[in-house]
Formats: sequence, C-alpha cells, structure tokens
Amino acid sequence: MAYVMCESVLTDYYKAVWNGLDIELVTVIDNDNLKQYMQKKIQSQHDLYGNLNDNVQNITIGDWEVEYTDDVDGGFLYLKLPVDINKAVGGYSEITEFLIRNINGNLVIVDWYTGAKDSYDFLVRGENQTIDNPNIWNDSEWAKMLNNRQIEFSGSTR
Repeated sequence: MAYVMCESVLTDYYKAVWNGLDIELVTVIDNDNLKQYMQKKIQSQHDLYGNLNDNVQNITIGDWEVEYTDDVDGGFLYLKLPVDINKAVGGYSEITEFLIRNINGNLVIVDWYTGAKDSYDFLVRGENQTIDNPNIWNDSEWAKMLNNRQIEFSGSTR
C-alpha cells in the first residue's frame, strides 16, 4: 500500500511541476512543515519548468527498495524509488526517497527527498542527505531554517 501511495503521489507531483496540474497533499502528508516545504518546492519547480510545453505523460518506477524500522512511535518504512519521468519529448530519471508511517490507521509520508544532482532538495536541503529520521519535520528550528533557505533559493537564479 505504501508503494502504491508513493507511485500515485509521484505521478501527481511530476504532473504538477511540468503540466501545472493540482496536487492534493493533505491526504498523504500529515505534517504542516513538510506540506509547506513541498508546496514551495512544487511552485518553484513549476516556475522553472512549467512553461516548457513538454508535459509529463507518465512515470515508471524501476527496481525499488523498502526497509522497515521499528521505533517507539510504531515504526516506519523507508522506500527508495528510482523514477523514470516520461515526457512528451524524452524524459529523465531520478531517485526519490520516502519515509512512511502509519498514523491513526492511515499511511502518511513523513519525509520526502530527491537527491539528484542539482535537484531542488539537493540544493535546498543539502547533498547526500541520509533519510532516516521520521520526526525531522517536527523540529521547528530545522523547518524554519529550511523555510529561510527556500526563500533565498526562490530569490536566486539557477
């Protein structure tokens, strides 16, 4: 179920960035800091790529990995998804990592990172991040620092 959710949200994400379609994050992300970060990320990426008239047709996920970690909050899943983004003309590939928790009987994304060189997350959150802390977005100081980086990033030219 976590894989299906991530595949669906990735499809919506790439279509929001490239095609300008709406994406509904409320049902898949429970943390306001992560939702805010993702909304700014999508807007920034759409501003950069959305007017290229090279719409995403679909995505394909290659050999993916999953790992379960038990913790005091009931455990979480780590998913590593190699994604091929198929566009009207050509495409590209990148790897996206997710942390998924079961919160009140619902699977939700508690972290989302795409670390491709020069990707938004790579440039804003930092390169070679280890995605293993399902509570990272609960750290208000860390989230505030990332928000400031997003503001700086949106004001700069790539």
